[in-house]
Amino acid sequence: MEEKHMEELEQNQPREEKPAGSSGKELLSMLKEMTAILAVMLLLFTFVVRIVRVDGPSMYDTLVDGDYVLLLSNTLYREPKQGDIVVVTLEDFRGGESIIKRVIATEGQTVDIDFDASVVYVDGEPLEEPYTYSPTTNDEGTRFPLVVQEGQLFLLGDNRSASMDSRSPQIGLVDKRELVGKALLILLPGTNGGTEQADFGRIGSVYGN
Repeated sequence: MEEKHMEELEQNQPREEKPAGSSGKELLSMLKEMTAILAVMLLLFTFVVRIVRVDGPSMYDTLVDGDYVLLLSNTLYREPKQGDIVVVTLEDFRGGESIIKRVIATEGQTVDIDFDASVVYVDGEPLEEPYTYSPTTNDEGTRFPLVVQEGQLFLLGDNRSASMDSRSPQIGLVDKRELVGKALLILLPGTNGGTEQADFGRIGSVYGN
C-alpha cells in the first residue's frame, strides 16, 4: 500500500516545464551559429579559394568545357611558376573576359617557338609537353624570340590548335596583376559541350598527381 501511495504521489507531482522563451533563445543561438558559418564560408570563397567554370576547348583534354575547377585565390597565390594552370581576367580582351591557360614562361625568360616542328623553347631549351592535345603549329602573329618582361607571364592553352593565348597580339604577355588564381582541382567534370559523358574519374588534381 505504501509503495502504491508513493507512486500516486509521484504521478501527481507537477511536471517541469522549460522556462518561457527558452525555445526562442535556442533559435537565436542557432541563427548566430549559422551566421558565423556563412561569414567564414564567404571569407573562404573570397580570399582563399574560388570556383570557376571552364568555357571552351582551349585546355582540352587537361580541362574539358564545362568542368568546375577550384582555384587558389590571388590573395594567396602571387608567384606563378612554369607549368601552373591559371585564370586571368584581361581588361583589354573582349570586354574583360577571363581565360584559363598554362604558364609557359615567367619574367626574365625567353620564349621561342618553332611552328614547323611544333616545339616551344624556353631559354633555349625545348619543353617537354606531355599535356598538349594538339601541336603548336599556329602562328598567331606574336614575334619570337620574346623576352618576358618584369611582372608578366607567357601563357598557352594545352589544345594549341583551339587556343587564343600569348601567341596572339590580342593577348600577348599577361600582367601578373590580372591573375584570378591558380587551378587546383576538378570538382565536377564537364561534358565538352554535351559531346562526352561526364567522367567522374577526372575529379581531383588538374596536374595528374
